[in-house]
Amino acid sequence: MLRAMRIVSLLPSATEIVYALGLGDELVGRTHECDFPTEVADVPVMTSDLGAQPNATSREINDRVAQSIHGGSSIYTLDLDALAAADPDLILTQELCSVCAVSYREVSDAVRRLDSDATVISLEPTSIEGILNTISTVGAMAEAEDEAVGLVEILRERLARIENRVLERRLAGIAAHRVVCLEWLDPPFASGHWVPEQVRRAGGWDLLGAMGQPARETTWMDVRDVEPEQLLLMPCGFDAPRTADEWRRGHATRPEWLESLAAVRSGEVYALNGSAYFSRPGPRVVDGIALLAELFDPGEFRDEVPADAWLPVEVPA
Repeated sequence: MLRAMRIVSLLPSATEIVYALGLGDELVGRTHECDFPTEVADVPVMTSDLGAQPNATSREINDRVAQSIHGGSSIYTLDLDALAAADPDLILTQELCSVCAVSYREVSDAVRRLDSDATVISLEPTSIEGILNTISTVGAMAEAEDEAVGLVEILRERLARIENRVLERRLAGIAAHRVVCLEWLDPPFASGHWVPEQVRRAGGWDLLGAMGQPARETTWMDVRDVEPEQLLLMPCGFDAPRTADEWRRGHATRPEWLESLAAVRSGEVYALNGSAYFSRPGPRVVDGIALLAELFDPGEFRDEVPADAWLPVEVPA
């Protein structure tokens, strides 16, 4: 009798894909950051965050990341004993970022050291289409091709419905929203990879974003120069309440003139759940597009995402 597929996911996005494909019972290992869906809490953890501190600020996290970059290593470590105990057939990892997740090279080295027969698959999409292809790849490798085809079809249909409504509003004279999305706050990082595409598909224009490219450090002067209608805060790994708290705590490091920005004057600064809808290249990126459409055109889009997915924030006086 053949045993069921044993899958270890070393990416939160891959974990979400595994569950969306109905393969949760086959997941035998995850990262410490895999938190969706809630039942993943029962799956053994394979990683830890080097030097992690509870409620660390973005500046403290940024310092750890900088030290890791200069040292040429990840801020995450892989538990070889836990990986060996999991005895996986398939390991899902990535090469997209060598710092903020366990690297493909580290995982491959671990498999060799353990003399494991596990197949290691690197997932590194940089666009919406790439994310959909990633779902197909996981489905093929996990012997769930039909499930993957069905999931991708559902996501494409929802995306088409959103885009068609956006197009109708555009033809009716509703202009594209001019926004700046920040994937980090201190220092500010302009968005990259699939996020500018999410903005475009939702009916907006990301003024500083680089589609298909990594997020890049920017300045508040750059933000002022493009004068966005909305300022969207979506730090990697943070939900909306934590982002709002980080925004308030970081007031001292921002320029005094920030309150003169049009987006700030009009109350168009929002904290978004970056962790759920923007940082992870998985099924919920389509929810992220729906979230943005709701922010850009609330008269047309409403109740698209959970109520806590975004919240308005103020610039402290």
